[in-house]
Amino acid sequence: MEESSGLSSMKFFSDQHLSYADILRPHEARARIEVSVLNLLRVLNSPDPAISDLSLINRKRSNSCINQGILTDVSYIFLSTSFTKSSLTNAKTAKAFVRVWKVMEICFQILLQEKRVTQRELFYKLLCDSPDYFSSQIEVNRTVQDVVALLRCSRYSLGIMASSRGLVAGRLFLQEPGKEAVDCSACGSSGFAITGDLNLLENTIMRSDARYIIVVEKHAIFHRLVEDRVFNNIPCVFITAKGYPDIATRFFLHRMSTTFPDLPILALVDWNPAGLAILCTFKFGSIGMGLEAYRYACNVKWIGLRGDDLDLIPEESLVPLKPKDSQIAKSLLSSKILQDTYRDELSLMVQTGKRAEIEALYCHGYNYLGKYIATKIVQGKYI
Repeated sequence: MEESSGLSSMKFFSDQHLSYADILRPHEARARIEVSVLNLLRVLNSPDPAISDLSLINRKRSNSCINQGILTDVSYIFLSTSFTKSSLTNAKTAKAFVRVWKVMEICFQILLQEKRVTQRELFYKLLCDSPDYFSSQIEVNRTVQDVVALLRCSRYSLGIMASSRGLVAGRLFLQEPGKEAVDCSACGSSGFAITGDLNLLENTIMRSDARYIIVVEKHAIFHRLVEDRVFNNIPCVFITAKGYPDIATRFFLHRMSTTFPDLPILALVDWNPAGLAILCTFKFGSIGMGLEAYRYACNVKWIGLRGDDLDLIPEESLVPLKPKDSQIAKSLLSSKILQDTYRDELSLMVQTGKRAEIEALYCHGYNYLGKYIATKIVQGKYI
């Protein structure tokens, strides 16, 4: 896409100078799609017909800022009103222009049928209907982001449901509408699967006597903590997205943070750039979803692993940074989101050229993780 400082003559909703995506009911989302189509038809039926450009909010790092909370501790990424253009007359963006209309067409049909689909299901539908324009999942994902940027409404408002990998366990009771309550401490070491239906998550009743919410980067570590029933000694709820967080898990965590605003949210991640990137996604949101970040951001604190934990880990358990780590570190260091303490940790990783995984703590025994977390909490060592 080409960057543009001005607005397109086909303005749709881009002239509202908003920097967030609205939450709409199905008929409201359909109305925005209809207005977009009518604007296109108006241009085509004009005395001098010409297909104009689509003006979309620029989702590049240069257009991102951090909204620092004044009345709240939560900060999140947002996008300002810099625009990019997708034009049918430009060979580089012509297909992207058409993809936007194709996705909007499918979304309109989904909303009419009162259904919800995942982005994976959307991909296969588009692959069947428009194989010349959609050949990969990433093209669908980017186009969905384009439609969100054009219509200024969330993907869930468009009938697109989040795929979830997330699990929760510990001192939490969940009751979905019309169902019996689930005791998340009695779901075994596998935990309770977080649904991808954001509307269902929004309406789920939550009850807890926990004192902490602990986000765990890795499924294996989550499994160990739950199997050891660490939540019996540390009154907490464990959540994992099994790596980089999906939308549903982020929304679930945000929902917990608003339901239990006094509970600290602590993150246990590997001491490497990817671990910090995962933490920052939970904490601030992502640039690609900058229009929706306010719905998912939480005041997450970093409990470990951190540089001051390296004394607990044998030298042979430290491994060299990979090229991918260096790329992530460079990206994070150039961003505006890192607070000084996080930047110092990242600089130490780069300086030493080393990384440490949570599993390295097993040198103290497989039951050491619970003691490690408890010690950190007692000492207040989270940033």
